Amino acid sequence: MTDIKNLPLPFLSNGVGQVALVVKDLDETVKRYYDVFGIGPWHFYTYEKPLVKKMSYNGQPADYGMRIALSYFGTSRVELIEVKHGPSVYQDFVDKHGYGIQHLGFRVEDMQSAIRQAEEAGYRMIQDGSGFGPDGDGHYAYLDTEADFGFVIELIQAPKRRFPPEKVYPPEAK
Repeated sequence: MTDIKNLPLPFLSNGVGQVALVVKDLDETVKRYYDVFGIGPWHFYTYEKPLVKKMSYNGQPADYGMRIALSYFGTSRVELIEVKHGPSVYQDFVDKHGYGIQHLGFRVEDMQSAIRQAEEAGYRMIQDGSGFGPDGDGHYAYLDTEADFGFVIELIQAPKRRFPPEKVYPPEAK
């Protein structure tokens, strides 16, 4: 059996940390996932400037926005993404495929090392964003892996803390 920690992308040994779908209407989709699958509660955030301090797309500084909702289905994290504005990997996905599963996310401890490992394995970073945690930490980066694997890989270095969600569905009992 191959020791995955000695392969070019050792961060894959952490396993899939997130499954993400691009959706047309975030609120409608969250309600449907809650009603049909019982997935919830969902925490909503808008990722754009000024929350995300630094953004890039295809190697250039960028200004894009998306609304996301996060929840868990068992131990698996689910992220739903609604495109708001600007060129992004999410809009590229919708233009090419329509709506559906866009990426699998893998948690990393050291984003710069993980990006370097990916580039050494031949996978360039096509989009990223950083500085969205209350302490200025947090970094996500997408790799150009769709041609080889049929999906994009996201590297996730979570912030130590998160801002409170904009809303929660279903609304929490008071």
